[in-house]
Amino acid sequence: MKNRVLGSFVLVALGASIGGAVWAQSASAKTGAIKIGEINSYSAIPQFTQPYRQGWQLAVDEVNAAGGLLGRKVEVIARDDAGKPDEALRHALELTSNEHVDVLAGGFLSNIGLALSDYAVKNKRLFVASEPLTDSIVWEKGNRYTFRLRPSTYMQAAMLVEEAAKLPAKRWATIAPNYEYGQSAVASFKELLKAKRPDVEFVGEQWPANGKLEAGATLSAIMASKPDAIFNVTFAADLARLVREGNQRGVFPKTPVVSMLSGEPEYLEVLKDETPKNWIVTGYPWDQIDTREHASFAANYYKKYKENPKVGSVVGYSTMQAIFAAIKKAGSTDNEKLVTAMRGLKFSTPFGPAEFRAIDQQSTMGAFVGKLELRGGKGSMVQWRYADGKAYLPSDAYVKTRRPAEAMK
Repeated sequence: MKNRVLGSFVLVALGASIGGAVWAQSASAKTGAIKIGEINSYSAIPQFTQPYRQGWQLAVDEVNAAGGLLGRKVEVIARDDAGKPDEALRHALELTSNEHVDVLAGGFLSNIGLALSDYAVKNKRLFVASEPLTDSIVWEKGNRYTFRLRPSTYMQAAMLVEEAAKLPAKRWATIAPNYEYGQSAVASFKELLKAKRPDVEFVGEQWPANGKLEAGATLSAIMASKPDAIFNVTFAADLARLVREGNQRGVFPKTPVVSMLSGEPEYLEVLKDETPKNWIVTGYPWDQIDTREHASFAANYYKKYKENPKVGSVVGYSTMQAIFAAIKKAGSTDNEKLVTAMRGLKFSTPFGPAEFRAIDQQSTMGAFVGKLELRGGKGSMVQWRYADGKAYLPSDAYVKTRRPAEAMK
């Protein structure tokens, strides 16, 4: 009997000890650093992700210098997915299980963004998709826990269609990487251009594997369809190959081109004096923007890194600004409270104020639309305008036909 009572006492004491340890660990977690797990293709696409890393690091340094959030410092734990969805998922599991991060963020390639979005909903973890542009991440495969920062392929296609519709071209051809981003971009461009110009037709399309474009064969096939204009969605090394081959063949600038992302400094710096003139593009004329928000960001970025910002810099910085604003609004790092705070959240970016639309969790951050020109032997954007993302979001009724009902709860 005495042993039985003693055993009961030991169990109670042990339970109290364990409970106390768990409580202490929980209390400690709430007073330690706020952790953000950041996953991106750092080794696969360094021309974008290196400036991106510098952008988010600047934001973290600024918020910590100002005292942090909720009285706690902010720590970003970054992982490299090497451009592989499986690697991204492995890192997401490690960051949430071992590092106990409060929020997941990042993603560059659309297929990786979709993989992380799926992980987020299955694990009820907030994921702020910084760069993936696929429409499906906020529509068909959208979910309660995923918010996207950059303007989608639909939004950027809508911006470009405004200019494309003014061209006399009736016969269009498309060149896009054969994965989710390229497919979404072409589908949206076709849909929106036909709505504005019912007289146009699409006479040819090429779908090279991302990063493996054979420029000669691609252009030969496209030009065989005798297009009046081309819609291009290639980027990085594929874009450089396409431009070089097109210049040598005299395809550019003879054939008008409307091109997504090609006005971004990341790619213009590679093209240099090969930059094709008069392409209609989305991009970032960083050296010509004179708003107060951008001037402050650009000056601070240059002071820290001794180089000028790129689109990646803006995206990295803005991703963290959005997360910081959500944590402040929620007054907590609890994921359910953060999701509620993110819907309709207003936050600042170097491009100006933005917000996350509640119905599809897409940001209203915009992009710059203009033409390419050579200045001093380098590519530059001219005749540009800022296209506020709010003006290019589809209607609520349209979203309801594309996004699952349970994702809007």
